[in-house]
This record gives sequence, C-alpha cells and structure tokens, in this order.
Amino acid sequence: MAPLWAQAFLLVTMAMTDVQGTVEKELSPECREFLYMGTPPVGLEDHSLQKICQRYNNKPRYVTLYDTANHVPIYSAYTFKRSDGEKRVDVPWMYEPQLSTVSDTREMQAFPRGYMHRNFEDAQAILDDYTNAVLYERGHLNPDEHQADPDDKASTYTLTNVVPQVREFSAGTWKEQEHVIRKRLNNYCHGTAYVVTGITTSGNMIRRHNIDRVAVPTYLWSAYCCTDYDHNAPYDERYKFPAFAHYALNEKENNQVLELSVKKLEEFLQRSTFVDKNFQIFADDCVPPAFALH
Repeated sequence: MAPLWAQAFLLVTMAMTDVQGTVEKELSPECREFLYMGTPPVGLEDHSLQKICQRYNNKPRYVTLYDTANHVPIYSAYTFKRSDGEKRVDVPWMYEPQLSTVSDTREMQAFPRGYMHRNFEDAQAILDDYTNAVLYERGHLNPDEHQADPDDKASTYTLTNVVPQVREFSAGTWKEQEHVIRKRLNNYCHGTAYVVTGITTSGNMIRRHNIDRVAVPTYLWSAYCCTDYDHNAPYDERYKFPAFAHYALNEKENNQVLELSVKKLEEFLQRSTFVDKNFQIFADDCVPPAFALH
C-alpha cells in the first residue's frame, strides 16, 4: 500500500491535473517514490526548469529537473538498486517527448531518423549537438551501473539524463567514484538509497552552427540518503551514513573527487551556482523522524 502522503497527494493530483503528454508541474505519487520523503530538492526555481518523470516501458524510472534553455539536466534523482555494475550497451539514445508541445506520449522515445528532431530541438539536446564536440562525451547523471533491472538501465540512455563530460574526467575519476558509491551502498545500505546527482554551470557552451546549444558543467556533484544501514560497518564507511556527498571539477586535470557531508555540499553549491539560501537536497537533511525527536 502506498504511504499516506502518497495517497493524499494522489487525490489532489487527480482532482487538479492531467499530466498526459506534458511535463509534470507537480510530480505524481508514483514518481515521488524516487525522492526521499517524496520531496524533491528545494531552492531550485527558474522558469526554464522543468520536472520530468522519466518513463520507460510503461513505468516511471526516476526524476529529472531539466533546463530547457541550456538543454541539460540540472539533476537526476533516483533510487539506487543493488547491482554488479554491468552496463547495458544495446540501447539507442532517446529523447523526451514530454518537453514537446506536439507530443501525445509521456514515454521517452528513440531518436527518429531524418530531420524530425527539428520538432523538439528548441527544448532539449539532440544527438547532433554532441557529434563534433570531441572534447566531451555524454555522461550519465543516473548511471546505468546504479540500476539492476534491464529496463531501469535502458531508461538512463536519454539525453535528458546526460551532460557533456570531459572524456578523461568521465572515464577516470568520476567513473571510479560511481564504482565506489555502488560498492558502498551494495555492502552497507540495507534499505532504500535515494541519490541525487547534478551539475553547476558557468556559461561554457557546446555550439552548433554558431548557436549555443548545450551547457557544459563546471562541477558534477552527487549525494545519497540511506537511513537503514549497517551500524556495524567499519568506521571509515559507517560515518558516511545515513547521508554523504561528493563533487568534482569537470576538467581533464585537477579533477579529484572530494567527499564531504551533504550540508557542506549544499554550502558549496550556494556559493557556486544559482540555488537560493533555502537550498536543501534531502528533506529534513535525511534525518529519520524517529531520530529527529532525540
């Protein structure tokens, strides 16, 4: 049975909104399951930012906050699934019909052949944007290796879940950190782990035909929240629960990953990007209600 907050939200949603074929202004209960306490990060507001409930094969898979002006995701929020780290390589890149005013589907779709992408390229990145961007590759925010089900893995291959990552950074320090987090959550998180991975930008863009098309991240950051964890884990892992975070510079050099508390990450992002002073990644700072009373 859905939690009480989800049941209540469902009643309100059914009464007030019809999300068919559109980006969801208010996330439905089934999409809020990917967010700790059903609450997205707060303090990120702009008219160009759209919440997407990423759907694939008739199911919601995760949530993305997408910047339709700069054609990049600001963050993707997902639940980590215990996995062996295998990648899925047989999936075509997809786009998001929910960002198109002419769409009649809520599910991500494979890129069409020919020039049909002109119908939706104003609101999102397309494959051509990355064709000549030789310094960068399409780097996942929700990585497929943090998912287990083949369809969950497949759903990460949409351009609304990727950002331009410097090749050496993507294949090096950032990929290594994704492995570190996968192993840590595999071994010591007993319950649901909620992960939010995002970016900061500072004006650097991939250009196509002399037009700014896709913002290049300055930093990538990530945080997880797991309130049901192994209290007997070694101290060097245990102190990184229930929540911890990291960030790194999206560059060829000087791109070491820094691990830190979620609160320290929030303070860093308040100094580095457009979040406001109330910015919070996890509701109640990932402190379970029972612990908050003590």
